[in-house]
Amino acid sequence: MSQSASEAYVAASHASMKSYVIGFGLSLLLTGLSFGTVMSGLVRDDLVLPAITVLAVAQLVVQLVFFLHLGTAPEQRNNTTIFVLTIMLIAIIVSGSLWVIHNANNNMMPTTITIDRAKARD
Repeated sequence: MSQSASEAYVAASHASMKSYVIGFGLSLLLTGLSFGTVMSGLVRDDLVLPAITVLAVAQLVVQLVFFLHLGTAPEQRNNTTIFVLTIMLIAIIVSGSLWVIHNANNNMMPTTITIDRAKARD
């Protein structure tokens, strides 16, 4: 009995139960490590934020690979491309917004002129 093209695509694009269990285990491990980093006091205070950031990025990669099935396989390339372009678009919008807000803040803030001096100019 042969599979239709759509059935083969669905079967190829989804992971096995083993993959889900590995992803779940890695997610639990990374969450525990993040919690332990903050609560244990074993990590220096100036290294807590970088450690949590690294663990968060690792958690993101685990979630994308094991649960959203983003990868380099031919049937996953479209989803991966769309995801990367979405991240790039969000980065451009956020960085552009921050740039505009920063420039507006610098150019529209009142100068160090005093109120009396400002009244004298009127």
